[in-house]
Amino acid sequence: MEQTDTALTQMGQLERVTLGERAYLKLRQLIMSGKLAPNEKLSLRSVAEALGVSIMPVREAVTRLVAEGALSLLPNRAISVPLMTRAKFEELLRIRTEIEGFAAAEAAVHRTSRDLKLILDYDKDFRDAVGKGDSEVDSSLQLNKELHFAVYEAAGSPILVSIIEGLWLKVGPVINLDLRASQRLASGNAETHHARLVEAIINQDGNAARAAVVADIRSSGEFILGSNQLWTNLPEPA
Repeated sequence: MEQTDTALTQMGQLERVTLGERAYLKLRQLIMSGKLAPNEKLSLRSVAEALGVSIMPVREAVTRLVAEGALSLLPNRAISVPLMTRAKFEELLRIRTEIEGFAAAEAAVHRTSRDLKLILDYDKDFRDAVGKGDSEVDSSLQLNKELHFAVYEAAGSPILVSIIEGLWLKVGPVINLDLRASQRLASGNAETHHARLVEAIINQDGNAARAAVVADIRSSGEFILGSNQLWTNLPEPA
């Protein structure tokens, strides 16, 4: 037994997060925040170089994201962000308004003072980034995602947050079409809906929080549907 114990101590402890897991989380965040656009193509090598790792952990991360429908593998071994059809986008809109509206209502009721501070901080940072226009589009995209999830996490339901993350993995790249449009940012619609959401969270008004999130999702959805950047039918693979 002593020899076995000695051998085990020589193994060393495993890292809590592997390189593959880190690569997965980084790519996942890029997709969810809308920093990758539909049909954008990447290579395993370019991703590996950007992350400072070998191709192996990137391949592991991409395999997981392909299985989740967040990325596609092309015949030439390149990676592609999937295109979105109008029908699929409209389906996601209906699902998101129900689930994210419910999460916002729960957050308003259950939020803590710490949750509220985080939400207020992200709201301010988002407004500041949007106010700087096109020069801070990437920051606006990231902060929009952080603000929404600060609200959803305040609901106190990890299962609910996990479901919403799955939805954003699918719709994140299309959000890119919304918040990267200068006329959309200039309209101030996002800030208006966010302000109503934050006010509802402050007042712990679940119905108002639900209405604000639903209005935000629908406003963004209407802009994207009207921009003619979605597909009626996906093109045949080359």
